[in-house]
Amino acid sequence: MAKKASKPASIQVVLASRIKEVAKAGGVRVSGDFVEAANKATVESIKAAIARAKANGRQTIRPQDI
Repeated sequence: MAKKASKPASIQVVLASRIKEVAKAGGVRVSGDFVEAANKATVESIKAAIARAKANGRQTIRPQDI
């Protein structure tokens, strides 16, 4: 029987390359820990949106949940 893959400690939802692209267009660089912080903030925002949607009896997160 095959083993189930374990869940990663944290899910990567932002792309470092896209963050760097936007930063470069703005004339700045990206520190090594910025991507991790941006990812954490994004995941927390999604979790808050999920909680709000559930509190409103919905199973779909919408822009107004952010």
